[in-house]
Amino acid sequence: MLRLVTTSLCLYCQRAQVTPLLLTRPRSVIFQEENQLVVNALYDLSVDISKVRKLKGWVLRQSPVYVSETATLLRDMGASGPVIARVLELYPEAILCNPDQMEAQKKLWMSVCATHKDLVGIIEKFPASFFTSSSDHNNQKANIAYFQTLHLNKRIISKLMASAPQSFSRPMKQNEEMIQTLQKTYLDLGGKEDNMKIWLQKLLTQNPYVLLKLPNALPDNLAFLRNVGFTGDELLRLLSKLKGFVTELNPESMRLTLSYSQETLGCTDAELRQIVLQCPALLYHSVPILADRFKGLLAAGVSMEQIMETPTVLELTTQIVQYRIQKLHSFGYDVRSGSLEFLNGTKKDFEMSYGKLRLRQERPLFNPVAPLRTED
Repeated sequence: MLRLVTTSLCLYCQRAQVTPLLLTRPRSVIFQEENQLVVNALYDLSVDISKVRKLKGWVLRQSPVYVSETATLLRDMGASGPVIARVLELYPEAILCNPDQMEAQKKLWMSVCATHKDLVGIIEKFPASFFTSSSDHNNQKANIAYFQTLHLNKRIISKLMASAPQSFSRPMKQNEEMIQTLQKTYLDLGGKEDNMKIWLQKLLTQNPYVLLKLPNALPDNLAFLRNVGFTGDELLRLLSKLKGFVTELNPESMRLTLSYSQETLGCTDAELRQIVLQCPALLYHSVPILADRFKGLLAAGVSMEQIMETPTVLELTTQIVQYRIQKLHSFGYDVRSGSLEFLNGTKKDFEMSYGKLRLRQERPLFNPVAPLRTED
């Protein structure tokens, strides 16, 4: 094991304190050539060295490195050889974190993970969330304590840490400000305090990045929507359907998309609001995207009346709509004279829909009043 640098921070932590660019292409390295000890150690763990060279080749030229310590930490928590190899292929920077930092992270994460198996599962999917800079540790600890005061269960907190690590690396006060904004908004719109914890928990799991948005974006956007006629109850439904993405919008972009949609559909203000409640995509897709989707549907023979009845079809890309229309047509279903509901949903939902049509085509309906055929 090479340790040519003596410092209180591991090499990864030092680089993390400079600029994100250095994590992918550092300005200077200790070795001009690859550190063969690193390459051999990773090879012994069945790591695909070619992947590491292609994605993060600079890691192979670093020292000190902690390959065996990283593997031992993961192995002691129950990680198999293939899992360890996948982690190091996906995030080779892990070998730059010193053992003390890794142990501190393990202790921190075990405060929100039920078992070592759960933690290994998180590391396998989100290694960058575990192998973080030591400078983030105090913020992570403070944020965990704060979210526990909200009575969020450990599983939810661990998911937030894994999927949105940036929100735990920043000062706790910033998350507290955003959470308080969300809570106040929920109550102001008529939400019941008894249900607020469940609502907040669902919102955060659906869109953990909402914590990273500016708190004032939410009231500004909701004020705009209230001015165009949405009630408090409707805004609460919309906020839940948008999964917190309302914080990524702005009044001007919403004004443009709503104006375009109303002009294209030829509907009243009240009808437009109901359509938006069914299809929030009308708020966050740009005018060019919506124009392309309307054009694609009309070219397929779909009428504006059909779109107004099933506006959620506008959430699908033109390519997906064309594919699904052709698939349905092959089973004798014509969307021009039928409902657009068959087009909706995820890929799995659609496969179930056309599967039913195929069965209907292959197996005629039983007629209970038809005489039975009998052999003479």
